[in-house]
Amino acid sequence: MRKPVIAGNWKMYKLLGEAVETALALKPLVANTNHCEVIIAPVFTALKMVCDRLEGSNIKVAAQDCAAEIKHGAFTGEVCADMIKDVGCSHIIIGHSERREFYGETDRTVNLKTKACLHYGLTAIVCIGEMLPDREVGNAEKVVKIQLLGALDGLTVSDMERIIIAYEPVWAIGTGKTAMPEQAQEMHSSIRQVLTETQGKNIAEAVRILYGGSVKPDNVKDLMNQPDIDGALVGGASLDAQIFAQIINYK
Repeated sequence: MRKPVIAGNWKMYKLLGEAVETALALKPLVANTNHCEVIIAPVFTALKMVCDRLEGSNIKVAAQDCAAEIKHGAFTGEVCADMIKDVGCSHIIIGHSERREFYGETDRTVNLKTKACLHYGLTAIVCIGEMLPDREVGNAEKVVKIQLLGALDGLTVSDMERIIIAYEPVWAIGTGKTAMPEQAQEMHSSIRQVLTETQGKNIAEAVRILYGGSVKPDNVKDLMNQPDIDGALVGGASLDAQIFAQIINYK
């Protein structure tokens, strides 16, 4: 059985006090939640304080990115994965579509960052997803497959135990549009098939694949009822503790 994961990506929102306040507000709302793993991803400046305030709770903390380099060095502005681990994080979001679109992230850099994350014992939430033109011309599955293979290139069987895939159709992120549950399931099934072909059936059946793209309290249950959807990577709706808790407690 794949335990579902509901992760909240806070993107570039919330000053330190706001981040702590939201994390502490969420804590009692999900204290009895055991049907899924709960993760939040604040901005870098809030990671240490949020990790400290959530210590001992059932909420895990992720960073939204990391450096591709494994060793420390003269890389101004970058944050090494072990620095992220050092402040208490357990996960890192890698290759989010906004990183790809606005900051030149490529399949190659996603692969390097994933390996850096794994090198230090953290779990990578690897994001993949097509643009609207890709879907309109029928290339969605091809594009997603290329991204997936690029991200996972060179990983071992043991590495795959700390990989979570997040499928995010770019046309549904922050737009209010959501892939129909059947559309999302179709792509998730395709992703699992690629994993079966490249990693073997056992790994493919164990890897959790999350859906991201305007997930809200009123659509999460239908999405989660699909056989290959193992959770959600939530954007804007995760910024409000009450709303995010409704998504987490979808059962």
